[in-house]
Amino acid sequence: MEREKNMSKKRKLDSSAQDSLYFESYADVTIHEEMLADTVRTDTYRRGIFRSGEQIQGKAVLDVGAGTGVLSVFCAQAGARKVYAVEASSIAEQAARVVRLNGVADRVEVIRGTVESAELPEKVDLIVSEWMGYALLHESMLNSVIFARDRWLRPGGLILPQRAELFVAPINHLVAEERLSFWSTVKGQYGVDMSCMTDFARSCIMNGEISVQPVSVEDVLSHPCRFATLDLHTVTLEQLKRVSGSFCCRCFGSSSLNAFCVWFAVTFPGEDGTQPLVLSTSPFKPETHWKQAVLYLDEPVDVVQDTRVEGSISMFPSEQSSRHICIHVEYTIGEHKQTSKTFSIPDWGQESQ
Repeated sequence: MEREKNMSKKRKLDSSAQDSLYFESYADVTIHEEMLADTVRTDTYRRGIFRSGEQIQGKAVLDVGAGTGVLSVFCAQAGARKVYAVEASSIAEQAARVVRLNGVADRVEVIRGTVESAELPEKVDLIVSEWMGYALLHESMLNSVIFARDRWLRPGGLILPQRAELFVAPINHLVAEERLSFWSTVKGQYGVDMSCMTDFARSCIMNGEISVQPVSVEDVLSHPCRFATLDLHTVTLEQLKRVSGSFCCRCFGSSSLNAFCVWFAVTFPGEDGTQPLVLSTSPFKPETHWKQAVLYLDEPVDVVQDTRVEGSISMFPSEQSSRHICIHVEYTIGEHKQTSKTFSIPDWGQESQ
């Protein structure tokens, strides 16, 4: 028993080890290639920055988690007087090269380190950051943006993006259905009955992990419900310890409900009466590298037209790693009794990305 306790303690990483693993994951080219290849993400940021040109021109900007420096370069191109590009991972060396190559080294200063340890020579007029993780809050980078806001943003300064919203909808994730039905097809293909594997497959697929994968429009069983909104100018670190909300949906028609789908949207302000610019990871919008967060029920539930699906969601950091998000859902489907389930991202050693 004591050995099990010690193993558990080893699995729970201290904050410095969590940060080290997190920053190391951004030292490889693959993740930056994926993010830059996400044209929905990168183009929206570029447009959001240039649309705020009047508030950027001649001003000081802080880029939190600058990565390869693309947002910092955008800000310089939009007329920023000075951009402080703070990046904790070794990719900062490549960001400095990108800055020089684009001829903005006189205005963009790459600072290697965390924003919590960085010392700037001045307050800034604008903070820009691409801080969103899976299900919005995975990786907890928003905490660093809030720290930067409280430490370095001038009164009345701007944060890009300025607002984040979280949505949920019940789904019939057909990918899971197809994977489960596969075991009933093996006999016809090879002459060996493996239908007994279905229950085992269900326990492996419909487990307590947050599954990050694309969801098609056809899978969604109701209009989405917004269950939380975060205003980056006012949200506090204390509030981020648990982000919660309720939802109530009515199903479109007869189907099998086997999961909930969670996604987010962030908003850049409009200018001169123009509509705000929204970067959405909704299954109803073009796919992004964030995809959607799928939360599988233990067992599917049949629903019909107007079946009521309601409950509450809480998002909070994992006990094993504060940078990993957990999602607790309490829900009622039609006349079924209330059920609850807690989901988490696999730990650092298991994570595939």
